[in-house]
Amino acid sequence: MQCSDKSYYTGSTTDLKQRVMQHKAKEGAIYTQKRQPVRLVFAEFFERIDEAFAIEKKIQGWSRAKKQALIRGQLHLLPSLSNNRQE
Repeated sequence: MQCSDKSYYTGSTTDLKQRVMQHKAKEGAIYTQKRQPVRLVFAEFFERIDEAFAIEKKIQGWSRAKKQALIRGQLHLLPSLSNNRQE
């Protein structure tokens, strides 16, 4: 989610529509409560919650530039934006 201060919040859920509504209603994470309004800018779906959680944690550690490339669908830029070239 992109927050009003242009920062990004990354999370995982089993019900995306409900979770987005919670964030917008200030019932989500404290981070997004303080940075309203928020809007969904990217979502990816996984069959298994453990896979989603692992990707969530990885993306949380990414730079702003790398997150923006992902949001824009510029996947070819991700390796060059990595601090750890093994990602």
